[in-house]
Amino acid sequence: MIAVTIQEFKLNIKNMLIWSLSVGILGFICTIMYQSMEGDVMDMADQFSKMGAFSDAFGMSTLSIATLPGFFATEVGTVHGLGSALFAAFLASCLLSKEEDGHTGEFLFSLPINRWKVITGKAISLLIHLVLFTAICGAFYFLAFAYLGEDIPTKDMMTFLLGMLLMNIEVASISYLFSSISSKNRMGLGLGIALVFYSYDLVGRVVPSMKDYLFIGPFSYTNASEIFAGKNAPEYSIIIALIVIIAAIGGTYITYTKRDLAS
Repeated sequence: MIAVTIQEFKLNIKNMLIWSLSVGILGFICTIMYQSMEGDVMDMADQFSKMGAFSDAFGMSTLSIATLPGFFATEVGTVHGLGSALFAAFLASCLLSKEEDGHTGEFLFSLPINRWKVITGKAISLLIHLVLFTAICGAFYFLAFAYLGEDIPTKDMMTFLLGMLLMNIEVASISYLFSSISSKNRMGLGLGIALVFYSYDLVGRVVPSMKDYLFIGPFSYTNASEIFAGKNAPEYSIIIALIVIIAAIGGTYITYTKRDLAS
């Protein structure tokens, strides 16, 4: 099992570094841009907060973009949320199916290792990559605040990053389940799942009748504007996330250990 974890870690470390550096550096640039835009942002903040559905969708009615934390939450929060969800889906959606699609399963399962250990080893590698992705991006965000000489909202930042990590695990676990069901690369399906979750949260914040059901989606407890405004996550949202993760991982073990693998 450890050998599987190490091998998967090595195979995907380049992808993880590319994604984390891309998202982290983009977030860093967006944050330090606040300094050059500060005067204009203060003039626009009141107008943006009154743009109705647009303001609700991107959190501008919850938190003022005239402050650095507010600017970070509305701008970088969106970039990191979507980027990290797509990365989690990208990585998990082909972890198991690639063995059949690439015909490497014939070698892997000829070794003295059962499917449970393969699933566990790959899942551990996936978790390590998600943690490293979050840590690298977080380092860039902390560095941006330090570069601007601003006080770092450490508590809110850590709450945001840990919430994003949980969201990434939830998206990854669902994508991992689909990877165990299919014998073909389903990266497109995994990315689609992440986009559907993001769209559901975006639309739910605009349509009044959907706001009471936002807690179902994983983006409900990672909304940066609400976190930096001191609001609590929607009731039951984290409990539902944990249930989904456990159910998806359990389903992965049951499905992958029982079905016939393509040669």
